[in-house]
Amino acid sequence: MNLSGKTALVTGAARRVGKAIALELARRGASVVVHFGGSAGEAQETVGEIEALGVSAWAMQSDLRVESEIERLFAAIADQIGDLEVLVNSAASFESEPLVEIGPGAWDEVLALNLRAPFLCIQKAAPLMRAAGGGAVVNISDLSGVRPWKNFAHHGTSKAALIHLTRAAALELAPEIRVNCVVPGAILPPPGIEEAAESWRKRGLRVPLGRTGEPNDVAETVAFLISSDYITGAVLPVDGGEHLAAPRALL
Repeated sequence: MNLSGKTALVTGAARRVGKAIALELARRGASVVVHFGGSAGEAQETVGEIEALGVSAWAMQSDLRVESEIERLFAAIADQIGDLEVLVNSAASFESEPLVEIGPGAWDEVLALNLRAPFLCIQKAAPLMRAAGGGAVVNISDLSGVRPWKNFAHHGTSKAALIHLTRAAALELAPEIRVNCVVPGAILPPPGIEEAAESWRKRGLRVPLGRTGEPNDVAETVAFLISSDYITGAVLPVDGGEHLAAPRALL
């Protein structure tokens, strides 16, 4: 798929990796719906940066944990824009808690954002993509979905299921819609940890390539999967080879 002239929805696009993805798609000619949950100011900044690249952008708020909010988001896209060829499911929480202390409400809230929301977004995007002649979906998982991390049972379960959802959706939505997944490794430190922190530097040294990555590493991979018309159902690690190494603590 040539992204020039296409419309992409990137969830969680106001900041961090989601923003890098939105900007990379814009550099390649796509107009971008910048979805945000609570980061309104940052979303508007991202819109401004995208518009400076010469393409259109729209900031749209939605609480993806709520089904009616997802329906409202896609109704707005259909009414205000009309076309949608690309969906990137980037929005997610990053919750840590010992398994025996996770309550049912906390479990449900993590899976609502990290798994149910991408599922519902794919459902809502599919008819718009088919009407546009086809489309591409990229889901963003992480290494907790490949192997378990201690104290991340609900997060890891959601990310492992997202990988399976990718494959199931790729099978069912072909040939009109391709669905792939990116599995980032040490790209950005978790909230509360500075990039200059010694623990983050040491995390990079444990990666086979000897360093942490950058948000653009993920963004460029997302753009590659969107543009590669003969790839679907792929789960592609962007982790400096970390998935090859023995499991280690997160930091």
